[in-house]
Order: sequence, then structure tokens, then C-alpha cells
Amino acid sequence: MSLAPRAVLVHRRTEYEELLARHGTHGQAAFFLSGRGRSIDEVVRRHERTRQALREVGAAVPLTWRSSRVERADLDRFLFAPEDVVVVVGQDGLVANAAKYLRGQPVVGIDTDPGRNPGVLVRHRCADAAALLRAAIAGGRAEELTMVEAVADDTQRLLALNEIYLGSHGHQTARYRLGSDGDSGPGEAQASSGVLVGTGTGATGWLRSLWLERGSSAGLPAPCERRLLWFVREAWPSPATGTTRVAGELGRGQGLQLTVESDRIVVFGDGMESDALELTWGQSVRLGIAGTSLHLVT
Repeated sequence: MSLAPRAVLVHRRTEYEELLARHGTHGQAAFFLSGRGRSIDEVVRRHERTRQALREVGAAVPLTWRSSRVERADLDRFLFAPEDVVVVVGQDGLVANAAKYLRGQPVVGIDTDPGRNPGVLVRHRCADAAALLRAAIAGGRAEELTMVEAVADDTQRLLALNEIYLGSHGHQTARYRLGSDGDSGPGEAQASSGVLVGTGTGATGWLRSLWLERGSSAGLPAPCERRLLWFVREAWPSPATGTTRVAGELGRGQGLQLTVESDRIVVFGDGMESDALELTWGQSVRLGIAGTSLHLVT
């Protein structure tokens, strides 16, 4: 017997909830903000809008479905199932946070604060939730957003929707060798503040800032395009390190190879440093287009 679909509502703590966790009471949080020239009233209003959105989306789940909720901080411990429909209730970045833990499940993005969020990935309103859930199960219109993956030589694997960063913990100088698939040699020895490999979805953020800074002639990829761009940040020339490989692009089947030549390098995706791979001397990692995509219901 097949299981009924499960709606998984992904959300994160609001600013108001974080203030209460830090200061204990509403009054103390209000006093803290007032000392910095801010009012707690707008923070509370945004909190209430988010709570109301979660209630409305929860009520839109069909009675024959199962449902569950997961907070952003618990994503790395939550077990997603093949029959899940993932409903992200919040900001665009929350879709990216959830994407790395999915394997093709349909994703619906619900904007809790229209006008404040760009709405690139959370494109819908709470009132659309019921129709979107039905469409997700029926195989309705969706976009397949390209993702980037890092696979280490010890089989550790990391997925990201926007970008993957490799570098020293604390963004200090990292030492490594950088090459490409099929290189006959060990790659170029480099010392830099890290390497960034990004997708078309990430081309509105960190990747774009590096692209603009370099005046790159390579066109930024589109979100569904099977192409990645990569940049080395602040490569340092010395008698032992070079700067001839500081930017490039990766297509289908192509990979960027990095071999660690320092005590510790971290690899994390979409800004989630708390869920990172850690590599040490002699370990290598390959970066390229992921075999899975984000299935974003439109």
C-alpha cells in the first residue's frame, strides 16, 4: 500500500522569537531595541504575519495527506521521504537552505512578507497553497533549477542551490592545488581566501558580486542552465603559489579538482557554515553540476 503524500512545512524562527530567546521577555526585548533606535512593534507585526501564514498553509493541506513541520536549524536532522511535498514558508534563502537535503521532491515557495522579500524562489501567496499542493502531486508546471555538488575522496557529498565555498575556516588563507578533470599534473598550487563555485540561481548574489568585481566576459548562467561559474578569491602570487587559474566555467560532465595542502579546509553551501564538510592534508574534492535539481513548482 502506497503512503499518502506528506506536506513538509519548512520555516525558520522569526526575529521576534530570536529576541525572546536571547532576552527572555517581550519587555526586555523592547528595551534592547529601543536602546538602538528601533521599535519592537514592526518586529512583532512581521512575526504575526509569519505565524498566520503557517496557519493558513497548514489549513490548506488536504485532509487525506500527512503533514509535518521542520525549522531551519533542524534541517540537517530531518528525514525527507520520496513522497513529500516541501512547502517553504518564508524567505527566498530558506528554499536554498532546504534544497541541499532534497532529492527531487517538489518544492512550493510561499512568501510570508510580500514586498520585503525579492520573491525569486518564494513566488506564491498563502491563498495559492491548496492549488499548488494539488499541482505538485499531479506533476504540474515546475522549473528544474541547477544545483552544484562537491564530492570528497572519502565519499562525503554536499549539495547547494546557490553556491559552494571552499576555504579556510574564518576565511583566512587556504593552501591547496587547483586543477580540472583530466589534468596530467597535480594542478596549480595556490594560496587564497577561498574558491566559490556558483549556479544560475546564485547569480543574483555572491557569485554576481565576484563576476562584477572581475569584469568577467563569461555570461552569468540562467537558473535552469546546466552551467556553473567559479572564481578564486584573492589569489596570492609567490615563489610557491600561482594565479593563472582564478576563474572559469563548468559544463555537463566537467569538474574542478581541489587538493588540500593545509591543516583544514571547510566546504559549505548556501551560507550554512554549521553543516560543512571538513578536509585536511592530502584530501581532494571534485566540484561540478549535481545530478539532482531543485524541482520548484511554479
